[in-house]
Amino acid sequence: MVGRPETHPIKKVVGFTEEMIEAVESWRAKQRPVPNLSDAIRRLVQIGLGNAPPTRPRASSPANAARAAELAAKVIDRAITPGTPAEERKVRKQKILEGPGVLRRDKP
Repeated sequence: MVGRPETHPIKKVVGFTEEMIEAVESWRAKQRPVPNLSDAIRRLVQIGLGNAPPTRPRASSPANAARAAELAAKVIDRAITPGTPAEERKVRKQKILEGPGVLRRDKP
């Protein structure tokens, strides 16, 4: 019977302190999907050696997006000339927050 080929054929016995395992388990629990312990340790070794494969950026939550827009609005308010009429400030701010049409997902 032919089995599945081994992905990691070289096995090593490595000792850990309780604190190290707790740290690995804590890191592992924050990953999505949650890797098994062996995969977590391999990934942390790759990160430590500086040759980890690129990771996908985390998706932005609606709450994070709203907070980013709020912070951007405050910066824009400070940048617009204080004597600018309220309606003009509103239009300028909206244009900056929306960005050019080529960058928006909802615009062609």
